[in-house]
Amino acid sequence: MQARMKNPALTVPKAMSSLMALGQAAKQSGVPLRTLHLVYLRASQINGCSMCLEMHAREAKKDGETDERLWAVAGFRDAPYFTAAERAALALTEAATRIADRADPVPEEVWREAQVHYDEAALAGLTLNIALINFWNRVNVTTGQLAGSDPR
Repeated sequence: MQARMKNPALTVPKAMSSLMALGQAAKQSGVPLRTLHLVYLRASQINGCSMCLEMHAREAKKDGETDERLWAVAGFRDAPYFTAAERAALALTEAATRIADRADPVPEEVWREAQVHYDEAALAGLTLNIALINFWNRVNVTTGQLAGSDPR
């Protein structure tokens, strides 16, 4: 297997540095890194991005994430390993990732549950992180980026 092309973020001048800067800023919003790892994995599962799945699972493990939580992230609603705040972040991730799948893409109850656990700054950061992982998933899947080929 080989990618269709070099990662576009490396081809367009200043794209990678700009995207990485936005990602770093979004991570400073008060959402725990442990939660963000789960968000990245869940969106990447939905979008079928093997590159992001492999990269973010490795990063999560490096940061102390457990195998049980990594294995169960797709079943977060029924698995006992997640906090209420993590479940709210993952539900918001699913809704925002699957926006074309329903008439009410991000139901009010999903948003309200996220508001219970995150203040406005954290919700802004969470929303940006969800949008960014979806951006990366779409770029990587479209151009056939392979697991193990992290461009950073």
